[in-house]
Amino acid sequence: MKSKTGRRSGWSFMIALLWWCGTTAAAVAAGPMVYVANEKSDDVSVIDTTTNAVVRTIAVGKRPRGVVIAPDRSRVYVANGNSDNVSIIDAEAGKVVETWPVGVDPEGLALSPDGTRLYAVNENGGTVTVLNTKTGTVIATVEVQVEPEWIAISPNGKIAYVSNETSSTISAIDTSTFKVVATIPVAKNPRGIAFSPDSKYAFVASEQAEPGVLSVINVARHKVIKKAPVGERPVGIVISRDGRRLYVAHGRSNAVYVIDARTLAITKQIPVGQRAWYLALTPDEQRLYVACGRSDAISVIDVAAEKVIATVPVGKMPFGVAITK
Repeated sequence: MKSKTGRRSGWSFMIALLWWCGTTAAAVAAGPMVYVANEKSDDVSVIDTTTNAVVRTIAVGKRPRGVVIAPDRSRVYVANGNSDNVSIIDAEAGKVVETWPVGVDPEGLALSPDGTRLYAVNENGGTVTVLNTKTGTVIATVEVQVEPEWIAISPNGKIAYVSNETSSTISAIDTSTFKVVATIPVAKNPRGIAFSPDSKYAFVASEQAEPGVLSVINVARHKVIKKAPVGERPVGIVISRDGRRLYVAHGRSNAVYVIDARTLAITKQIPVGQRAWYLALTPDEQRLYVACGRSDAISVIDVAAEKVIATVPVGKMPFGVAITK
């Protein structure tokens, strides 16, 4: 017959084992995380890609839009347009741990490939603020043109392109000097930008051109070399890792267009929720998450099947999307 002490020890072991199995299973279940900036509810929704469920809602500043994730996945940066600052979220704790002031009305955000520099586009200030991500201090303030919105940094880290909506131009910033080295005219109201994996080309969506226009820029020459009509109100762009396919979110068309990056031919139109803004691919490129502002939801696209497989309710007016690598 076992003693009471022995029985207690056995139960303690079983409880510990069950706890370990549960936490291990949870760790295995958790996939890449999607961070969604919700412009009207002043928060960030965190979606587990394994379940397509919102697992956290994190309060940030006023009117969050741009969102980017540190390469080591430890921090998430969120631009708060009406607070004139950036919220820094500790990804593990799931809460804001710092707030850094930037310029007036920050919208687009980008990180240098090594994660040491954060670029914040100040829409109403006509500037880009560059910060040191270790200290939060401002390194440079770069003047661009009227109503800048979005920013993308080339994969080789040498050039940042900023879309200036009202000026209908792209400002090219040399990331070693923080100087504008070229101003590139494009079609009316440029928004989203994506670089090819080899950093040789950049693709720009012009929202208010009639119809919407997708332009290709030769980065070495800082010059538009090709353009093509697409759907109504193109905004966000992502490019596949092999550089062959573009995915462009269209706000008025309520669709994501799949486009051949070489020819600019539209190969598929995928219906999504209302007012598609920005979007992001999972690391394995099997799914695409699209912020649909007027649906208060994220449309999840199966990339191979080219169709929506889930709709995830989030906060009010989702805008920016980022996924952990």
